[in-house]
Amino acid sequence: MEQGVLEYLVGCGIAGWVATGREVSLRSYRLFAARDPRVLIGIDPEGVWGEPELIGLMAEKCGVSPDPRYVEGPDLIDPVRTLLAFDRFAERVAEVAQRKGPVLIGTGHPHRLLGFYVGLADALSAAGCAVLTPAQGRRVDITTRFGLRTYNLDYVRGVAFVRAHGVPGSGGAPGAHSHSPLPVRMALAALAEAGGPLPELVIGDHGWVCGAGQLGFEAIGLADTDDPALFVGEAEGRVSVVVPLDDGVRSDYYLPLSRYVLNRACLSQ
Repeated sequence: MEQGVLEYLVGCGIAGWVATGREVSLRSYRLFAARDPRVLIGIDPEGVWGEPELIGLMAEKCGVSPDPRYVEGPDLIDPVRTLLAFDRFAERVAEVAQRKGPVLIGTGHPHRLLGFYVGLADALSAAGCAVLTPAQGRRVDITTRFGLRTYNLDYVRGVAFVRAHGVPGSGGAPGAHSHSPLPVRMALAALAEAGGPLPELVIGDHGWVCGAGQLGFEAIGLADTDDPALFVGEAEGRVSVVVPLDDGVRSDYYLPLSRYVLNRACLSQ
């Protein structure tokens, strides 16, 4: 266990006491238990996942408080769990790199996590993997809490995300925050229509991981304490690895973790 990495995770707020509030996470657990599609984000649970079961799962996977009476204040992500999950994440990246398998990488957090994923995409491409970019520019309509919104699927250096419709693809905003599985479904459908290749591994967060995993693709990703869908997917065997972390800190704080993954996967450039 690398003590310096653990200290880094806590020091920059990626793990330890995180900014995601307990009340925010509990609201997500209640909505997930009610099978609200905004929180399922592509996963169709097989088991019974009520709020008590979800608190227990998130305590196991993330290290949050298992006490249902703790309903307000900061929540805890155990940095040891985060680091161990990053090690498993790196193993999956290394295996697909050794096979030179095609990969699809996408994020619903482009403002925060784009740089982390770009580092992986560059290294996987250099290792001979095809970093897939299907359906670029394709329109996707997503229902949000503000109503129906129109976006376009875009890529930066092999990493997919959605932009608000009409926002230029270069020199504009880095993209929109989205939990929807529709972009990954669109990307995978476009690959199938074109005759492949299909990804051997999907890397990302939110709906990119859940949507791909639900369709039977191997998927690994990052998730905060208010994203129970990914951890349920992992518990039920449709997601291979989920790394628990705060997904809302400064974007540059994640870059050393991209380098950590690449070092563990023997893909450092």
